[in-house]
Amino acid sequence: MVSASENDRLVWIDCEMTGLDLSVDELVEIAVVITDFELQPVDPGFQIVIQPSEAALANMNDFVTKMHETSGLINEIPLGVPLAEAEAQTLAYIRRFVPQERKAPLAGNTIGTDRMFLAKYMPQIDQWLHYRNVDVSSIKELSRRWYPRVFFHAPSKDGGHRALADILESIRELQYYREAVFIDEPGPTSDEARDIASDVVSKFAPNM
Repeated sequence: MVSASENDRLVWIDCEMTGLDLSVDELVEIAVVITDFELQPVDPGFQIVIQPSEAALANMNDFVTKMHETSGLINEIPLGVPLAEAEAQTLAYIRRFVPQERKAPLAGNTIGTDRMFLAKYMPQIDQWLHYRNVDVSSIKELSRRWYPRVFFHAPSKDGGHRALADILESIRELQYYREAVFIDEPGPTSDEARDIASDVVSKFAPNM
């Protein structure tokens, strides 16, 4: 029997790719953090490096290559696991905390891009998750227009384009907007926004 808490999950996913062209680019890393609806992680998370095809690696442009060199991911890619194994391990991890399919939404930043790559390369994961997405980027864009003070005092990002660190930053970003935007108008003062940002950064500091 599935408990009420197990039906109250958000599955946060971030992917690193060889680029953003779905027709030629491939996954090189995926990470998952699962939270409850209060944005509390139920587990530290899962991360795995994937070995793409030689063609996909050769197709990486200079910008993406430099990004993965700076993050250190480029040195781990040759040691990555095959795509099918990464999909199986990732799905097994998700199912530990989300035992029923089509119940938990996918969450993240600009998550539509990640979902397209999941649908192509990890369809079992895409199909396990609910079709709805929770995209923090949408809240960010609305806040920029409606609550500019909140937007400009949002926590800075430095995940370094590693999947797990990027996820934790997305979770803390949503927690920030939850506390700073989803309140009665006119919203917090600049000082209050700074205090909220500082508080959520301390709560969601990457433990790596």
